[in-house]
Amino acid sequence: MSSKFMLHMRGRASLAKCLQKTDAFLHRSIGTDVVIARAEATRSDESDEKNGRKSLHTLHMERQEQAERSVLISCQSSTNEKKFLKYLSKHGEINKYFFYESYGVYAVVEFANQESVTSLLEGVAIPGGSHESAVPFKSRLLSLRNLGSVDSSNQLSGRQCQPQTTIPINELIKRLSREESIDKQISSLTEAYQLTEENSRLRFLVCSLLKDIATAYFPECTIKPFGSSVNGFGKLGCDLDMLLDLDSITGRNVKLPKSGLSLEYQMKRANSERAVTQSILSVIGECVDQFGPGCVGVQKILNARCPLVRFAHQPSGFQCDLTANNRVAMKSTELLYLYGELDPRVRSLVFTVRCWARAHGVTSSIPGAWITNFSLTVMVLFFLQKRTPPIIPTLDHLRDLAGPGDKSVIEGNDCTFVSDFNKIQLQSNTETLEQLLGEFFEFYATFPFSRMSINIRKGKEQNKPEVAPLHIQNPFETSLNVSKNVNASQLDRFVALCQESAWLLQQSETSTPRGGGAGGEGAPTPWGLATLLLPSQVAGIKSRKKRRREPASERIKGLLESLKNKNQLKKS
Repeated sequence: MSSKFMLHMRGRASLAKCLQKTDAFLHRSIGTDVVIARAEATRSDESDEKNGRKSLHTLHMERQEQAERSVLISCQSSTNEKKFLKYLSKHGEINKYFFYESYGVYAVVEFANQESVTSLLEGVAIPGGSHESAVPFKSRLLSLRNLGSVDSSNQLSGRQCQPQTTIPINELIKRLSREESIDKQISSLTEAYQLTEENSRLRFLVCSLLKDIATAYFPECTIKPFGSSVNGFGKLGCDLDMLLDLDSITGRNVKLPKSGLSLEYQMKRANSERAVTQSILSVIGECVDQFGPGCVGVQKILNARCPLVRFAHQPSGFQCDLTANNRVAMKSTELLYLYGELDPRVRSLVFTVRCWARAHGVTSSIPGAWITNFSLTVMVLFFLQKRTPPIIPTLDHLRDLAGPGDKSVIEGNDCTFVSDFNKIQLQSNTETLEQLLGEFFEFYATFPFSRMSINIRKGKEQNKPEVAPLHIQNPFETSLNVSKNVNASQLDRFVALCQESAWLLQQSETSTPRGGGAGGEGAPTPWGLATLLLPSQVAGIKSRKKRRREPASERIKGLLESLKNKNQLKKS
């Protein structure tokens, strides 16, 4: 068996035990505040788990532990699955495994114990021959060859591999058209688009593999996914945003003792924390470029507002952004995760609106004047705060419920909010997803964008503090407008599409199932949510005033005419 790259030195386990003992000693020396905060967080996590909801902290810990016990293996498409498992089981019990495709077939294998990973890696080989000039960096990305093949009927074909991307929009429209209600359509869309457990595990494993590189410089660092990969609103195929976290290194921010040991190191001069972040990412980026197997197209974008290293991880298929000290972004991730956990309608509505926006070019993967997914998510949250009664609380209310362990001030920004779900009392709102979707389009079709700003901290409109077509206040860095990039024409398109979609949902011809495609014969007639994902005719709209003078768009007229013709043909 050969290896693309393998793990670190032997003896790491004994070093880890030593560091854990040192960690425990240092934490006893820090004081009671940290201990109290962590104890409160632990009790909160345990209480939430009893109610079937995990905190993001708990989810992170579980996924990171799974990732540390996992390996990523490149397999031949003809690999015999039984022989594969038998071979690996010699090193210990396997908790979970799955296959997927990305520039070939890969397997993620999670062992029950860390010792099994160590045993496996001790037996792998570094390729020789023509690869003698390669740097023998060791990692948990491995290649498996010549283990034994099977006939074509039992190969690890695509149907046995876990999906890593969303289904095409045309296929989604067909699937939604077969559903019996708009509520079921929204649920079906959410199920088709949201990250699977396997995809989530793969994301944490990629972070863990990158951590193996970073620990050469920072032995106690962690690399965490943030943003859409973990906030509950990410769709299959979304980018992997990662945070190099150095805050967990023991001994930091501890008062230097008058006697005893302190760390000996050379302190390099830096003008600011930003300069330190740039230096750290420059070094890690160089290591990823030179020694990171499967990491291609590495770019060090260090002069951006938030310095980052960008690259593609071919074995997973993820486009990756690695940042450091981006603590506000992590708090935003925690906030969105909390809102999504409070009520299942939150995530379903966000997925639906995002899909609708992408189908009509309101959002784009290319930077520009489009509305971003984050801005769109905040707009959905704001709308849900404005319902009667509200479906989710304001950020200010979540801050008022916070305990001492929740307090968080980052670079002068108040990022405090409650983490204990049990402290949050929701009001009774029984609106269906169908009602909420229609009301969302009505709400923003008539929203006074020219005068008012969207603010989820207060949960109410506020006068715009600056001249911009769309103003959405950053929840934590409140002086920033997260939609500052959006121009007037893009906002006008959004409003026009909201008007059109609200109108469509009110028409009986498009808001009720139309049949067709029964028994697999022919494509079902689009209706309800499926209708909203069809191409629109509002691309040329230049102003809201022009839009108001128009009756129903040509697209709607054509669609209704088509439906009438089909019904007449069926009757005849």
